[in-house]
Amino acid sequence: MFEIDGKQVFDTLAELVDPRHTALVIVDMQRDFCTPGGAFDRIGVDISMYPSMVPRLAGLVDGARAAGVLVIFVMMTTLPGRLIESPAQIRFNRRLHLAANGGDPLDYTTDGSAGQRIIPELPVRDGDVIVKKYRSSGFWGTNLDMLLRSNAVQSVVVTGCTTEGCVESTARDAMFNDYYVVVPEDCVASDDPVQHDASLLLMRHRFDVTTSEQIPAEWG
Repeated sequence: MFEIDGKQVFDTLAELVDPRHTALVIVDMQRDFCTPGGAFDRIGVDISMYPSMVPRLAGLVDGARAAGVLVIFVMMTTLPGRLIESPAQIRFNRRLHLAANGGDPLDYTTDGSAGQRIIPELPVRDGDVIVKKYRSSGFWGTNLDMLLRSNAVQSVVVTGCTTEGCVESTARDAMFNDYYVVVPEDCVASDDPVQHDASLLLMRHRFDVTTSEQIPAEWG
């Protein structure tokens, strides 16, 4: 820890991920995004990065629970009839999928659907928390900030998919809400390796980017 103008600032990884003030935030690890037969796979989106990442993330989740770290699953959620999507959001989503399906409307992670569920490799346990979100960031229009502050969380370990999309959006908003941000680079993934690499390049200059092995080592 170091001090600047009378303010104590965490410095080492051990300080940043201390279980007493850390939460593990898992973004959008849902069937429609990550599994064969899900909405993204059906339109030809490349989900090949996920099979190797999921076991590492599952191990990190187990380590978090063992250390008493709060585990939060953030779930992308849509409503029937696009009730939660503005025209601007529809255009945004259309641009995201131009390469895969020409921008045709895509239905995914509808509230209550099988595709909305967290992938079976990451079962939600008692004591975990689910936060539904309706935009890229886990903070926008959700109770995530209140949940973290209510539990004296100062640092978030941000994982999940997609790296350049909802993961980076959540990481940035965490910082803007005055949380320390740690990103295990081997526990994030994307359907676009080029954008994945570009996002990690940006995040390395803004956040503490480490690995799924280094964080549990600090948790004991």
